[in-house]
Amino acid sequence: MEISNHPILGKRPGGHHVTITFEGKSLQARENQTVASALMSQGIYKLGQSRKMAQARGLFCANGRCCSCFMTIDGQEHVRACMTQVKEGMRIRMNMGDPDVGRDSNEN
Repeated sequence: MEISNHPILGKRPGGHHVTITFEGKSLQARENQTVASALMSQGIYKLGQSRKMAQARGLFCANGRCCSCFMTIDGQEHVRACMTQVKEGMRIRMNMGDPDVGRDSNEN
């Protein structure tokens, strides 16, 4: 669901569409949308999974303060989906655990 005519902000400009990939599936998103809003407009609310309870994670604060919307974007793990704008060809995957911070950067 998107608000195209806000009662205070007025009409939203049309904008161009870009193609992104989520979990291998191509989706259309509006240019300058955040990753989280682009996925939610497509009916995708699960952005990852908690490591201890194996429960779905999704958008919580929507302003970059929590870690609920961390996703893997273009190969970079734990990027905040609520603060990252979509770009043409962006590859997005769910984060299913914590980053491996103990790994040596020269190891495979």
